Amino acid sequence: MASQEEARPGAANAPQAPPKARLSKPVFVPAVIVIVAALGFATWYGARYGDGAADAFTELRNVIGTNIGWWYIIVVTAMLVFCLWAALSKVGNIRLGRDDERPEFSLYSWFAMLFSAGMGIGLVFSGVSEPLNHMFGPPEVAGVEAGTGEAGRAAIGQSMFHWGLHAWGIYAIVGLGLAYMTFRRGRPLSIRWLLEPIFGRRLIESWVGHVIDVVAIVGTVFGVATSLGMGVLQIQAGLSYQGWFEPSDTLLVILVLGITALGTISVVTGLHKGLRWLSNANMALATVLAVVVLLVGPTVFLLRSLVQNFGEYLQTIPQLAFVTGAGAGDTWTLDWTLFNQAWFLAWAPFVGMFIARISRGRTIREFVLGALLAPTLVSLIWFTIFGSTGVLSQLTDGNLVGSDGAVDQDTALFLLFGELPISEGIVTVLSVIAIVVITLFFVTSADSCSLVVDVLSHNGRSETPWVTRVFWAVLVGVSGALLLMAGGEAALTVLQVSSLAGAAPLSLVYVLAMIALWRMFRLEVATMPRYVRIRSQATPSALVSAARENSDTDREVERSLREVLRSRNGIGDGIGDGNGNGDVGGGNGRGALKRASATLAGLDVSASAAPARALQLDSTVLAVHDVPAHATTVDPETGAIGLDDDGVHADPTAGEVFDTPEFTDSAVGAEHHSQELLERYVDGQGSDRADDQDGDRATSH
Repeated sequence: MASQEEARPGAANAPQAPPKARLSKPVFVPAVIVIVAALGFATWYGARYGDGAADAFTELRNVIGTNIGWWYIIVVTAMLVFCLWAALSKVGNIRLGRDDERPEFSLYSWFAMLFSAGMGIGLVFSGVSEPLNHMFGPPEVAGVEAGTGEAGRAAIGQSMFHWGLHAWGIYAIVGLGLAYMTFRRGRPLSIRWLLEPIFGRRLIESWVGHVIDVVAIVGTVFGVATSLGMGVLQIQAGLSYQGWFEPSDTLLVILVLGITALGTISVVTGLHKGLRWLSNANMALATVLAVVVLLVGPTVFLLRSLVQNFGEYLQTIPQLAFVTGAGAGDTWTLDWTLFNQAWFLAWAPFVGMFIARISRGRTIREFVLGALLAPTLVSLIWFTIFGSTGVLSQLTDGNLVGSDGAVDQDTALFLLFGELPISEGIVTVLSVIAIVVITLFFVTSADSCSLVVDVLSHNGRSETPWVTRVFWAVLVGVSGALLLMAGGEAALTVLQVSSLAGAAPLSLVYVLAMIALWRMFRLEVATMPRYVRIRSQATPSALVSAARENSDTDREVERSLREVLRSRNGIGDGIGDGNGNGDVGGGNGRGALKRASATLAGLDVSASAAPARALQLDSTVLAVHDVPAHATTVDPETGAIGLDDDGVHADPTAGEVFDTPEFTDSAVGAEHHSQELLERYVDGQGSDRADDQDGDRATSH
């Protein structure tokens, strides 16, 4: 890539406008066609089966889940293990950007944005209803009796299994890969570039890369449409619970259109304005809602339950991590675990790209631990406040679940508000706040989704035209509305089907992405320096102790220490020959260091030649690289050890240069530019050319 000085002679200080983002038709057109075709199929399927649509969609969901659900279990668990390895190993020291970069957003804004985009709607939707469902329909593997207090306690851990580390491990893998390949390696912010270390640049820029991005767009749109559909169902239930509107298809369409319009406005205002402000406001409102329920509800019980629920979650992880439902007499795994994991797999391109976009400058350890632990902790607190309160209320009063054990997922949250010891007016206020929170989560999800999908359709360029972002925001809203209309009473089942089907091709991409990242991280660790400090003298306490052992009086101790200091500062007779051959003058000066470490010959250890008034230890800081034995060579004549660079550095992406702002701002781009400057100026040619350019400018003036 040509440097800016070469590209713009005579205007070295003028800013260069980045090239305009171009719509990738091989990605955009097929993605839109597939989405429209899938929506058409869902609409036809619902109309074809009419009143039997619920059974038909359920059967379709079961076929998909039974045949590929086991694969989802393996992939999701592997993604979590990979995240933990990356965070807890040397890989965690790698910075997602240049080594001198710092995070773009504050910790609070970063967390608020990733959490709001990640699963806000899902937690609000499931915070009360899912634990109640598990309480009255526990999995066989849990071995508890339905409807009991024991089942209620286990239900929180089972809910957390779906919304905790496993869910965020999916997001973290995709986000980590995108942030690493873009901010450190300089690749476009696109799913396809996760696989460059495997396929190479030529294939990634061909139809193979187009297919990967199309799959990511389609999976993202249907994954987000699932979430938006769930959010609209709950908003409608809240309005109906207050007696303000009757549930109807018309109301659903109006809600989808209205909230899509809000999301469109947020899209136009951009990431640093609309989305960040909405995310922060939404987190504040959600916090207010949780604190009010904590204070007016069974506060002491909830505080005790928080610790207990944490323990339940830790016990549930090994219990359910590899359960696929094979041989089980119930459909719990299919109804809950597989649906949730497929949903998160479908969401991962959207959430992963979004959290990558807002995580520049963080280390891999910060990124992974932040993306795993912080949302999981908040989810635990949320399920404790709402889920445990619901379980206790049901055990005490029995008003949240029907006589047949059925849980109305849409109204469970609002029913819980009615069971709290507060007035009707406060119940109404809490219900309104909940509706606003769901709406804002809806808006931030639609906003984030349109931003991410538009980046994918513009070859990974992060700055895209607002017109296409608005198009995607509208298409996501329309998708959610049509899926709801197609399903009728089975709307939630239709949403489950869309997630299960959309996640299948994406799961293959994620497995290949982990293999590619493993190759790149091994390279990073192999070339990552360890910094060590070498001293030519003992510590002050060791010197004093040695002087005292060899002296009888304080005067002799003082004399001994002064001699050591004079010798160390080069005042004595010792002189090294400069080639690492020790003290050729017979003294104890600098030659002592060279005699002890011959390979450090010629290094400047910066010792002062002035008389010492205080003990300043002689030290040198070195960057040490670990080298495998197979990469070393030995000269048969001299015995000198050499290094085979090809045996150490096997970078599958080396030598690729991109004429994009992402590459220029990345760590690899900065290194490439620095190497160019060295090649131009160190040999003296660059300075002559710079002088000529300065002379030309002076003449023109």
